[in-house]
Amino acid sequence: MKKKLATLGAVVALSLGLVSCGSATGETAADGDLSDVTLNVGDQIAGTEQILQASGQLDDLPYDISWSSFTSGPPQIEALNAGQIDFAITGNTPPIIGGPTNTKVIAAYNNNAEGDAILVLPDSGITSVADLAGKQIAVARGSSAHGHLIQQLEKAGVSVDDVELNLLQPSDAKAAFNNGQVDAWAVWDPYTSQAELEGAEVLARGTGLVGGHGFGVASDEALADPLKEEALDDLLDRVAAAYEWADANPEEWAAIFSEESGFDPEASKVNTRSQRLQVPLDEDVYQSQDALIDAFVSAKILQDFNFEDIVDTRFEG
Repeated sequence: MKKKLATLGAVVALSLGLVSCGSATGETAADGDLSDVTLNVGDQIAGTEQILQASGQLDDLPYDISWSSFTSGPPQIEALNAGQIDFAITGNTPPIIGGPTNTKVIAAYNNNAEGDAILVLPDSGITSVADLAGKQIAVARGSSAHGHLIQQLEKAGVSVDDVELNLLQPSDAKAAFNNGQVDAWAVWDPYTSQAELEGAEVLARGTGLVGGHGFGVASDEALADPLKEEALDDLLDRVAAAYEWADANPEEWAAIFSEESGFDPEASKVNTRSQRLQVPLDEDVYQSQDALIDAFVSAKILQDFNFEDIVDTRFEG
């Protein structure tokens, strides 16, 4: 059963520095000349650009791509809302928590969320999520790790008010964690795999609790442009094919990822567990995302709305 719709504008915006085809009418823009089109795409560390490059999916592009790098998903959503980029791939939480009033989710990807984790230092004495009450936790605001943490706390019966959140981007969070300035760190791969390699202990994983979804998100402005719509349709095909290539060639992708990102080769191999393959934007996705929204509503971080209301299925087959 769908939840009662609340005005999307009431969502509390957090301020931060398989193959696609078809349109809403069954077709995309009719084979326009894309040679003058530039898609502005937001990316994260060794992310979309590198996996497209490694898989050969950037060969013979009929349009140009201008890449911008971001530390996490929420700043990508801000850039989309501001019209600075046309498209980005994020985790499950940024499209919900970042105030996506000028964006739409246009593609979904999934894994088992094994790389989503809450980490503690060895000999911390923290053995359960319930033990986090009264503790300091580092997490990037509005990230997938933020959503995972909220759901883990809710499951353990711990109020968000009973913990102290240190809202830090991964590099700063890692330093605070390693220096003992925080008691726990909620984060995602490849940071999880690297931290595990360096001795961090996993207090809780997302597997079985959260949907390990990622989403392709486009600006309303780009979606309203017929030529950019056609370019986005093509790009989604290429992204899906690139993810399939990486899934079929994990060692080759891990080596490329390590070289491009600077993460340890062994951590990069573990990071392949978080490879997302494209899935339909269907009821399973909606239910998983609505459960995440419910957790944030219960934590009084945002007001209720339906995830389906920020989805555009024109590119679904």
